[in-house]
Amino acid sequence: MERPVILDCRGVWKLYGQNPREFLTRHNGAPSDQDLADNRIIGAVRDASVKIRKGEIFVIMGLSGSGKSTLVRCLSRLVEPTAGEIRFEGSDLLSMSDEELIHVRRKKMGMVFQHFALLPHLTVLQNAAFPLDVQGVDRRTREEKARQMIEIVGLTGREDYYPRQLSGGQQQRVGIARSLVADPDLWFLDEPFSALDPLIRREMQDEFLRLQSMLHKTIVFITHDFEEAIRLADRIAVMKDGRIEQTATPEELVLRPATPYVEEFTRHIPRAKVMKLRSVMSPGVPEASYAGELAGSLTVDAAIEQIDGAAHPFKVVDEEGTAIGTIDARAAIDVMIGRISA
Repeated sequence: MERPVILDCRGVWKLYGQNPREFLTRHNGAPSDQDLADNRIIGAVRDASVKIRKGEIFVIMGLSGSGKSTLVRCLSRLVEPTAGEIRFEGSDLLSMSDEELIHVRRKKMGMVFQHFALLPHLTVLQNAAFPLDVQGVDRRTREEKARQMIEIVGLTGREDYYPRQLSGGQQQRVGIARSLVADPDLWFLDEPFSALDPLIRREMQDEFLRLQSMLHKTIVFITHDFEEAIRLADRIAVMKDGRIEQTATPEELVLRPATPYVEEFTRHIPRAKVMKLRSVMSPGVPEASYAGELAGSLTVDAAIEQIDGAAHPFKVVDEEGTAIGTIDARAAIDVMIGRISA
């Protein structure tokens, strides 16, 4: 069953230049690249449409200048779109009053940015509790909630530390705790790990997936790193020059790129990192001896060690635990060495 849509963005434009709204109207809402250049208009976001579903990790990715951060700022209305429609939980985000928008941001949206933006004069506990302090929540309640979030992100015992006493990864954990303390329905993360060293970045990705398995948030995650995107995402929107080139699952992007740009972007990604067991399994479950069960949503790369070392095939099961096929070492290795590509 398809998850309900929590954020629906349709035909969003963000233009910079002289009279951008009038410019769009003059060109019937669909200016060409040449029209933009001739009028010295910068098309930061161009006719972007996405549907973000409840409980999914939706990654927006692209190179620097592709428009991904501007799009997310439009989705949260930190930046006012030039044109388009954005509906959040069925309500028109763009028609909300300042008071309504403040309520939504404080109660329903959480944000984490690349730069941790912790307040240096506040402790870990005070930083984590800060959004509730702004809301006027009493000290006992906000600190109790902040302690829960600090425990969830693995910083118990550091409540009285100041940001300068923490590593980069620990500071980002505080930022995550702070963004979650108000229990948002929608969580925006703008390249949250890109300032971290590679090893810490990998650890933070693991932590992020652990948190999601516990909290089941709806997440919009920005990155320029495709390997990070395919590791984290349920679906990915690839952007170039302000436009969304393709929106699809990691597997679909790699196996069925919609444009030459997406094909080039995904060319060097090993298929085993995106191909799911359900895509390469043998359908049906004959009577036989099996080494165990593996989720069809697992990638071949994630399951290869178990499969390769087993004397018997594995059953592949769906989300309800029903057996839907089998996978053996030969089929998995075919993917790993590139003998099967789709």
